[in-house]
Amino acid sequence: MGRHRFWYRIWKKRRKKKGALAGCARVCKIFGTVCLVAVILVCLPLTLPRVFGYEIYTVISGSMEPAIPVGSLVYVQPGAPEDAETDDVIAFYSSMDTGAIITHRVIKNDIVTGQIHTKGDANEKEDLYPVGYDYYMGKVVYSVPVLGRVLAFFVTFHGKIAAGSLIGLAILLQIIGGMLESANEKKQAKISQK
Repeated sequence: MGRHRFWYRIWKKRRKKKGALAGCARVCKIFGTVCLVAVILVCLPLTLPRVFGYEIYTVISGSMEPAIPVGSLVYVQPGAPEDAETDDVIAFYSSMDTGAIITHRVIKNDIVTGQIHTKGDANEKEDLYPVGYDYYMGKVVYSVPVLGRVLAFFVTFHGKIAAGSLIGLAILLQIIGGMLESANEKKQAKISQK
């Protein structure tokens, strides 16, 4: 029992020495760091793959369900249309005018005519969609369900405001934490001088 009292007294002395300001400073700094890390973690899936040459898109139609559900984030690796193989999932423009992007599975790649015959997994068996080589974007190499919806929010006006506010809050909390630490150090210096 004596050992526990000894450690309790040391803990209590340290706690008194640090003071309430030190505890508040620590909480502010930790919360500020958590906010900043949250923003970075949300931005990483959008920025890091682009460094390695991948294009990123959010799936907005159910043509590839259940393999790629609506709201998924897909990573597309650009490449030559001649390299698309049967059962690959590819991304392509529906037309050059609209710029809409479609993801379908390759049924047949006809190199002679320069067309890839595709079909969405959820579409009827007879519904083949021919894609000219000039509309081809690349192969879908990875998809993450739900993440597309989350990241789609952050590219909107309100999402950018939310992300900016979170960064501002993180910086403000770090500043407040630093000010509280400084005030606590001054207070402790005065106490030790007495």
